[in-house]
Amino acid sequence: MSAEEPRITDDLPTGASAPAEADPRLIVESGVAARVAAIVGPVLEGLGFRLVRVRISGSQAGGSTLQIMAERPDGTFTIDDCEATSRALSPVLDVEDPIAAAYNLEISSPGIDRPLVRVGDFARWAGYEARIEMAVAQDGRKRFRGFILGAEGTGAKIRRTDVKGDEPAEIVLPIEEIGEARLVLTDDLIREALRRAKAAGRAMDEDEEDEDFDGDAGEAEDATDDTEIVIVRPGTPRPVRSAEAPKKKPSPGTPYSRGPKPKGPGRYAKPKPSR
Repeated sequence: MSAEEPRITDDLPTGASAPAEADPRLIVESGVAARVAAIVGPVLEGLGFRLVRVRISGSQAGGSTLQIMAERPDGTFTIDDCEATSRALSPVLDVEDPIAAAYNLEISSPGIDRPLVRVGDFARWAGYEARIEMAVAQDGRKRFRGFILGAEGTGAKIRRTDVKGDEPAEIVLPIEEIGEARLVLTDDLIREALRRAKAAGRAMDEDEEDEDFDGDAGEAEDATDDTEIVIVRPGTPRPVRSAEAPKKKPSPGTPYSRGPKPKGPGRYAKPKPSR
């Protein structure tokens, strides 16, 4: 298989609703982001979606952003899906309160140059180029770039484009030890992503027609044409303790002042009796 002729694979049928446990995320978060992922994951599954990534950015002082990236099992995510997810997650996050400071909630689709976090992602996007940064070094290297050849067990098979010297061209990287993997934005990838989005949109339209013959059949297709969808909902502001005002120092010469003493008998000296 040459780099110019990517192999297109559609392992999941359009509109399929496989449970997230069948293809769990192997690239996961740590710290506060991991706590958020544990909270939102079951909620997303209840809506028929699955979690792609949780990321917290920005400083607490300036207001941080909590980004939750999600998708349908077929890889699509419409504006309506974003809005439904935002409405479902906002009250849950307010109750669980995983982040101490105020933040903005951002619901996002994976986009075209999407992260790869599951074994199925590497199988689905075989033939397309990816950038991979390992959390655990492999043979002294952490960064790799190349064309995805598929998945072997829980490993990602890559044909490298950054080979140096006598390094092997084809390698298998353990997905659980990957820190981040993303598709590289190319013309071929854009065309294929739009083709899949339109195909998924048509399938969604057919399902809506079966349930409601009066529905608008073109609405879902138009929504999936967006390369990346983001819904931002401001988080609930939390009270911030203000810094105490510095104590005002007394002016020089006042009682108990540490400043220079006044000349002469002093302002508070007893006056001498006049003769």
